[in-house]
Amino acid sequence: MITLNLDAVGFSDEQFYQLCQANPNWQLERTAKGELTIMPPVGGVSGNREADLITDINLWNRQTQLGRVFSSSTIFRLPNGGDRSPDVAWVTNQRWDALTPEEQEKFPPICPDFVIELRSRTDSLSQLQEKMQEYLASGLRLGWLINPQAQQVEIYRPQQPVEVVQLPAVLSGEAVLLGFSLELPAFD
Repeated sequence: MITLNLDAVGFSDEQFYQLCQANPNWQLERTAKGELTIMPPVGGVSGNREADLITDINLWNRQTQLGRVFSSSTIFRLPNGGDRSPDVAWVTNQRWDALTPEEQEKFPPICPDFVIELRSRTDSLSQLQEKMQEYLASGLRLGWLINPQAQQVEIYRPQQPVEVVQLPAVLSGEAVLLGFSLELPAFD
């Protein structure tokens, strides 16, 4: 992962959007501190795990039709700063429908209600934890940071300490993803 400090340059939201459009093969994010992060692609194991997670959330959402599910290709312009791309994201229909068609088409100016970040072998744990805190500061209601290397999940909720759960575990969607639960095995 490469991080460039662009705070002194003063990239506008539109300039960041245009940079991403001009470089579609790069996965870019901008932190709340104004740093540009260039993330390497994940390998097969992480890509497969991510696909499984988004499938689980999407199947639940197709049954309940309570919101919209987004892949790691979606960048959200967070209200408290930063342009972030979670591995899996979910937004309620009510909040999504409140956005204009243009806001929905570009980088939606909204924090997801729920996110999953899946740590790959190339990810810095401290940078992912900072990212989760950015989501919380912007209105996240529930987030899971899945860390296969440590065989644990960090659960993020507003105004609560981070809860650490050892794998294997069953995670609950709580009041955010009503009726959803995810059985996570220990990772190889």
